[in-house]
Amino acid sequence: MNELLTPAETGEADRLTEAGGTASLDLMARAGKAVADVAALMTRGPDTRIAVLCGPGNNGGDGFVAAKLLRDHGFDVRVFLLGEKSALKGDAAEMARRWPLPIRPATPDALQSMYLVIDALFGAGLSRPIEGDAAELIEAVNASGLPVLAVDVPSGVDGASGEVRGVAIKARRTVTFFRKKPGHLLMPGRDLCGEVTVADIGIPETVLETLKPRLHENAPRLWISDFNWPTDGGHKFDRGHAVIVSGPALQTGAARLGARGALRAGAGVVTLVGNSTATAIIATQVTSIMVRSVSGAVALSDFLRDQRRNAVLIGPGASVGPETAADVLAILKSSASVVLDADALTSFADPEDSGDRAEASMGFLARNGDRGPAQPSTLFDAIKGRDAPVVMTPHEGEFKRLFGGLPGSKVDRARTAAALSGAVVILKGTDTVIAAPDGRAIINSNAPPWLATAGSGDVLAGFVTGLLAQRMPAFEAASAAVWLHGEAASAFGIGLIAEDLPDLLPKVLQKLHAEKPRGRR
Repeated sequence: MNELLTPAETGEADRLTEAGGTASLDLMARAGKAVADVAALMTRGPDTRIAVLCGPGNNGGDGFVAAKLLRDHGFDVRVFLLGEKSALKGDAAEMARRWPLPIRPATPDALQSMYLVIDALFGAGLSRPIEGDAAELIEAVNASGLPVLAVDVPSGVDGASGEVRGVAIKARRTVTFFRKKPGHLLMPGRDLCGEVTVADIGIPETVLETLKPRLHENAPRLWISDFNWPTDGGHKFDRGHAVIVSGPALQTGAARLGARGALRAGAGVVTLVGNSTATAIIATQVTSIMVRSVSGAVALSDFLRDQRRNAVLIGPGASVGPETAADVLAILKSSASVVLDADALTSFADPEDSGDRAEASMGFLARNGDRGPAQPSTLFDAIKGRDAPVVMTPHEGEFKRLFGGLPGSKVDRARTAAALSGAVVILKGTDTVIAAPDGRAIINSNAPPWLATAGSGDVLAGFVTGLLAQRMPAFEAASAAVWLHGEAASAFGIGLIAEDLPDLLPKVLQKLHAEKPRGRR
């Protein structure tokens, strides 16, 4: 059930189901019943007064079905239509014909003396902004404070992108059908949907074989088979050796967070490297993590010739500038898997999109013999010229500085960035998207709001590095790290700080290990 379908793919799933012999009217009847079942759970009993707001399309048809079923079970149901009944077509017109009571105009007055609102105005495929009477009605619903059950998606939410088309309903719960859509997980749609119920309306699983969806909601089943658990007789170097590059003396904290994250994620050995001043400070703060004075692109290249050092993280607290850019390019010449975070990305920023940090990031790469400025293309060419994987972990600001204003939804932008750069891209946020250069993408949905705290991204980058050190495939490692990050934060609750995250991971991993598929050690 982790596949996500766009509105267009959902329409194709309906078409394939109908071609297989299921009547579209039957699909609508089952959808309406699913809505009625959830609505009944949201009421205080059969005397509850329910307003069903129906629109001009099939979404409205689902509303008519739900209204009749609820009335048949004793609820006080009023149906309100946006537009004229004579304009309804197909299945929606038939379901409207079956409604036995008057159909009233859908106006803000419809909300008076109601307990629950069923929003069946517009579906997931909305293609233009809501305006005029419809917008006034939606604003009145939101202002009323009444609980709302949305059909498919809250009216005004684009099911493909989660964006608001003009104005949108804020629902307490949403019922959708067969599979979730991207708009249920991408912000602000995720926030507007409330709790989402996915109903089985008789669309066969076999349609997925034709649709071949390449977008999923993050869950262990997508990557658990690639997870590398400790084995009897194993050696620490079997678990990989992660190298974390520190910034200058007053910025070592971010790298230490990353290093502890990599160690807790399972890397057998973790070494923090930096200049002598920074490593002197680091050595007083860590125990299980090794420390080495390694500074500059040439020294990093020499250090990474030992192929046991098979995963590298650079960026947290690194500082923006030509030295960091040179270090990145040197690391990319190694055979190690690489995680690029924060300053390692901004050091290659496009000057037109990097704001007041552009000047600092545009130094000359003299140590690498490159007399031109560090630019995105320099980084992308270096990534595409290597065999080992690269994972980028930008937040929205870093993403824009590196990739500019790419069009489309968050999923579209992450996919484009992955294809342009050759890296797996983790575009962070409440609705983090993980995208691979081959077009696969995952939306994460388990991140609690208290995860938005200083340093949490450094820990996430460490988790990714630790999993890569264990030779987990890059897309799966990125997806697993993001999910583990969210689970660890949820296990703590409000008041979380970044330092808590690594030490919360063992319990999450223990539970995951207990649930692993049979045959995996």
